[in-house]
Amino acid sequence: MKNFKAVGSRLLQLALVLWAVVTILFLMFRLMPGNPMAAYIDPTFTLEQQQQLMAQFGLDKPLWHQYLIYLGNLLQGELGQSFRYREPVGQRIWILLPNTLILTFSSLIVAYVFGILAGAYLAWRRGSWVEQAAIPLVLTTRAMPEFWLGMVMLAIFSFSLGWLPAGGTRAPGNEYSGFLDLYTSRDFLAHLALPAATLAIYSQGLPLLLMRSNMLDVMKEDFVTMARIKGLSNWTVVVRHAARNALLPVMTSFAIAVGYQLQGNVVVESVFSWPGLGRELVNAVAASDYPLAQGAFLMIALVVIFMNLAADLLYAFLDPRISHA
Repeated sequence: MKNFKAVGSRLLQLALVLWAVVTILFLMFRLMPGNPMAAYIDPTFTLEQQQQLMAQFGLDKPLWHQYLIYLGNLLQGELGQSFRYREPVGQRIWILLPNTLILTFSSLIVAYVFGILAGAYLAWRRGSWVEQAAIPLVLTTRAMPEFWLGMVMLAIFSFSLGWLPAGGTRAPGNEYSGFLDLYTSRDFLAHLALPAATLAIYSQGLPLLLMRSNMLDVMKEDFVTMARIKGLSNWTVVVRHAARNALLPVMTSFAIAVGYQLQGNVVVESVFSWPGLGRELVNAVAASDYPLAQGAFLMIALVVIFMNLAADLLYAFLDPRISHA
């Protein structure tokens, strides 16, 4: 019963957060100076035609009325009409969302697999020259701006060596019959390699340092000392006893890291011309297409909120002490 109450309370908190995000996004774009339709109104339009265009997007109504209409549309799953594309925002987002999620999760999976293994190894080899050389290198990669790291990757592996394509998701002229056909093609994977590697290099520092820190703490515990007294090999002690117990905070941090990775996607997608939500968000803001911009913001916020909920539930499931607290 306590668990159900805790989950219900958490869901209520997230619903309030979501409402606050929706409200802030609505007000943020509509209170910006200037007329968002100015770039889309033909100078030859008559005043009546301009008013008709404003009415088409609901901009002729008072702000409070627009807000109520927006909330009502959201409850029906409608995100509005894009100024620039003249199509439903939801339709545009669903085209781009898979690209962003594939880039986000593929890069994070690589970063976490490498970070967990390297972090455990560095904890095992604490004080060695390997650890002393690796930690500054990890901190350096974490401090690098993502756009700079992306441009370095482009300069080396695309422009200089010519091993990988510079941007996009497929080579010009290549056509695919569906999403599955595209996402499983060698062409798509080759285009994914550079942006995913850029994000993975930038992100691997968190799981690596977290795993190393947890491992150092766990290896001081009595049960690890007892395992060594029993004569178990170093490999058995590190893998079966220390690493397994150090993994919990690292695994739950994965869900939270998704939110941070989505922020990095905005930069990396622009550098590599990756057709995802982040790049579309930048273009929408530059073009004053605020229905599309707030729709992209909202979708990113939904993913972040859902992943934070998943992190809370996963932690409570893996560590019963949390669920009974």
